[in-house]
Amino acid sequence: PIGGESITIPGFLVITAMIYAAITSTSMVVIGRNFVQLSERKNQAEAELRYTLTRVRENGESIALLGGEEEERSGIDRNFGHVLRQWALLTGQHMRTAAVSQGSSLFAPVVPILLCAPKFLEGSMTLGEVMQAASAFGIVQGAFGWLVDNYPRLADWNASARRIASLMMSLDGLERAEQSDALGRIQHGETDDGAMLSLDNLSVTLDDGTAVVKETEVAIEPGERVLVAGESGSGKSTLVRAVAGLWPWGGGGVNFHAGRRLFMLPQRPYIPSGTLRRAVAYPAAADKWTIKQIKAALDKVGLAYLAARIKEEAPWDQTLSGGEKQRLAFARLLLHRPDIVVLDEATSALDEKSQDKMMETVIRELPDVTIISVAHRAELEAFHSRKITLERRAGGAKLVSDVDLVQRRGKRNLLRRALWGSGARNRRQA
Repeated sequence: PIGGESITIPGFLVITAMIYAAITSTSMVVIGRNFVQLSERKNQAEAELRYTLTRVRENGESIALLGGEEEERSGIDRNFGHVLRQWALLTGQHMRTAAVSQGSSLFAPVVPILLCAPKFLEGSMTLGEVMQAASAFGIVQGAFGWLVDNYPRLADWNASARRIASLMMSLDGLERAEQSDALGRIQHGETDDGAMLSLDNLSVTLDDGTAVVKETEVAIEPGERVLVAGESGSGKSTLVRAVAGLWPWGGGGVNFHAGRRLFMLPQRPYIPSGTLRRAVAYPAAADKWTIKQIKAALDKVGLAYLAARIKEEAPWDQTLSGGEKQRLAFARLLLHRPDIVVLDEATSALDEKSQDKMMETVIRELPDVTIISVAHRAELEAFHSRKITLERRAGGAKLVSDVDLVQRRGKRNLLRRALWGSGARNRRQA
């Protein structure tokens, strides 16, 4: 009794509601057991399609020049077909779970009436009591059947959570690998002898311990212009990444002059979205330099024809050619005026005349800058004072020569004058 009123709860209806909820929940779990897996596969298929479309968009010109449209189209069709198949499987799973959920909702009001019908017919329950029991049954069953109503949302959430958890585990694994003592780490510090950069017994390895560059000892003085040469695959670019601090695995040390400002020009410069002014000033803010200064930098690298579009917002990464992007990177260099610059195949998209102009401009505008160039073109030797050569060997590339190019050019000039003075000119003309 509650407040003088007596409330009777039919025990058989409570037990029935619990059994009914258990049956429907079990049915939902069994029928929807593949829901999470199918949702993950659908997300993965969509991600692969987006990645493929992005690559085609970024490399559309190269694909067109090679005539690879049909191959790319077939690849996109395969990826899109895979997405459609995964969506079809997931839709079928949605239909099956919806059938269980909706069927449970439709059948639930009938169960208590069927159970109370015998008592109503024998007169032990009134129609009002039957309807009250049916209403109470529906409320109790609805509470017990929460899993049935929310299973699709839970499965979708679970798939997303597992995807994020996988990413976090990968990031944690990378962080543990970086902090692990199983592989050596390149140490970074400051020089103590006035050198701009020194490599102290530097070795570079892959993340699995495979040696890329063996122990290297190099000291680069302020204002030196060093050319790093070697055949493809000899570890030049990996060495540059280690110098810049982007590659942690290895041994030895990379030491810079205190307070130095490093600037890198990669083979494929990054062009951010937005105005041309922002693209030239990057990574600094667009308003760090005046429009007049930015126009002057563009003029010095042969991009004066873009000065009128400096405030224009456009997809500059797609608008500019490879050579124009590299020229723009040199304009950035002139604006930032660093102490040391690393050129990683930074003139590969330029013709020889334009390449010479870029190097002459850098040397003229930044006479005190220290330059480290990674390149294959022999013509670049004329703009460097020193040449370091890496040679690929078993167990990792090794520095095999360190030549002073200024002395070599001086000896070459003396020899040329001696030959011309002894009559070599007449013999050559003859």
